Amino acid sequence: MSHDHGHGGTRTRLTIALGVLAGYLVVQVIGGIVSGSLALIADAGHMASDIVGLVVALVASIVAGRPATDRHTFGFRRVEVLGALINGVLLTVVTVLIAVEAVRRLAVAGDAAVEVEGLPLLLVASGGLVVNVVAYVVLRGGDRGSLGMRGAMLEVLGDMLGSIAAIVAGVVILATGWAPADAVASLVIAGLIMPRVYLLLRDVIRVLTESAPSETSVADIRAHIDETPGVIAVHDVHLWSITSGDVVFTAHVTVAPEVLTQGRSAQLLDELAVCLREHFGVEHSTFQLEPADFVDSEPHAHD
Repeated sequence: MSHDHGHGGTRTRLTIALGVLAGYLVVQVIGGIVSGSLALIADAGHMASDIVGLVVALVASIVAGRPATDRHTFGFRRVEVLGALINGVLLTVVTVLIAVEAVRRLAVAGDAAVEVEGLPLLLVASGGLVVNVVAYVVLRGGDRGSLGMRGAMLEVLGDMLGSIAAIVAGVVILATGWAPADAVASLVIAGLIMPRVYLLLRDVIRVLTESAPSETSVADIRAHIDETPGVIAVHDVHLWSITSGDVVFTAHVTVAPEVLTQGRSAQLLDELAVCLREHFGVEHSTFQLEPADFVDSEPHAHD
C-alpha cells in the first residue's frame, strides 16, 4: 500500500508542477512577443522543455506500472526513454534557432537593431523565476528515489538559471538602454540548455543501443563471478538497461562437476544473484549453468 501511495504522491506533485509551469508558459510567450525579448522566448522554450520532461515523467510513472505481456515481455518501461528522445530533439531545435537569432541580433547595429522593452522583460522574467521556485519546492518534497522526479527537479532548476539571466538582461536594459543585453542573455540560456541536451541524448543512445551502463563495470562483474566457489568460467556476458536505472544482466556460467552432482545449483544461483544485487545494484539477473563438457551449438556474440 505504501508503494502505491508513494507513486500517487509523485504523480500529484508532477501534476501540480506541470499545471503551474504550463500556465505561465503562455505568459512568457506573450511577454516575449510584446517586449520583443528573445531572452523571454528562449526562457519560454526552456520552460516548454520542462513541461515535456514533466509530461514524460508523469506518463512514465503511469505506463511503467502496467504489467508485462506476452508481446511486451519487459513491460512498458522504455516509454520514458522514447519520451526523453523526443524531448532532446525538440530542445536541440529550439536551442539552435534561439542561438542563430541571437547572433543575428548582435550582428545588427544602428537603426536596424531590434528594440527590447526592459520593463516587461524584467517583470515577466521575475514572474518566471517565482513560478520555477514554486514548482521546484513542490517537486522537492516528492519521492527522492524516483528517477522521473529527480529529472524533473533538474529541469526546473536549470530553468531558474535561465530566468535569472533574463532578469539581469532586463535590469541592464532599464539602466543603460543597451538592447543587445537581451541577445546576450538568450545565448547564456542556450548555453545552459545544450550541456543538458547532450547528457540527455547520450543516455538515451546508450539505452537504445543496449550499451552497458557507464556506472557499472562488466570486468568487475566477471571478476566477482569468477571468484565464486564452484565457478570455472563465465562467458556470453550481457549487461544493458531497459530504462534509466533498470539494469538487466545475463551470462552463461561453466561450473565444477560437484555443483551439479551434489545438487548445489540452486545455492550457486542464489549466491550469484545476491552478488549482482548487493555489489552492483543489478536486481534482474539470469544465469545459465553449464557443465564443463557442455557444447553450446548457438553462435556466440563477442564478450
